[in-house]
Amino acid sequence: MDHTHYGYRIEDGKAVVDDIAAEKVRELFSGYLAGLSLKGAAKEAGLDCYHATAGKMLQNKHYLGDEFYPPIIDGETFEKAKVEKRRRAEKLGRIWEPKAAPETDYPVMFKAKPLVQKYEDPYKQAEYAYSLIEREV
Repeated sequence: MDHTHYGYRIEDGKAVVDDIAAEKVRELFSGYLAGLSLKGAAKEAGLDCYHATAGKMLQNKHYLGDEFYPPIIDGETFEKAKVEKRRRAEKLGRIWEPKAAPETDYPVMFKAKPLVQKYEDPYKQAEYAYSLIEREV
């Protein structure tokens, strides 16, 4: 493990909830769901962090509990924060969905001699392959 997530501490090799920090995590979630910005919710919770850090904390699934970390928040709160974050991002136009690339069809047909691997150097092999083209059909 590289680091211990905020809201936990390690005791005897196991993660345990740090009550003071965990309360700040819960306040972050409730403040954000109450309508505060990421930075505002973090500040209100007593966390001195950037908005991106607060956003990552809202997405941290370890707060739900797993095989190593005990739960700090419930699944319903986590899901509400996830939906709210997505809703705000869509409202601000920050959701970028890749558009399907237009189909490009290059109908090139040509007659060439059989290709064999002659060179280890890819540039020389490409040069050789192009030299085999006899004519366009």
